[in-house]
Amino acid sequence: MSYLLILALTLTYYLLLSLLCFLVYFYDKQAAIQRRSRVPEKNLLLLSLIGGWPGALLAHKFLRHKSMKRPFLRWFFLMLVLHWLLLFALLAASVFFANVH
Repeated sequence: MSYLLILALTLTYYLLLSLLCFLVYFYDKQAAIQRRSRVPEKNLLLLSLIGGWPGALLAHKFLRHKSMKRPFLRWFFLMLVLHWLLLFALLAASVFFANVH
């Protein structure tokens, strides 16, 4: 598989997951306003961990949702660090195995 294809697939993955994450934050914000059933915070954090964090950051800024809740933000930034560590480990492993063969 070419590196350009991998790059395109990776960017598409982040874009789609970020869009999904932003929409879930939007839904949760509307549910909070209308006093309906909410999205569990663990689900929002999981979406961030698996790659939706850019959409979550945009939701924090533009929707002002979960942007003042300190315990949530601590978990969010921990998920962000874990995501980047996982991504770095995957990239390092792929470089290692590409050089082995």
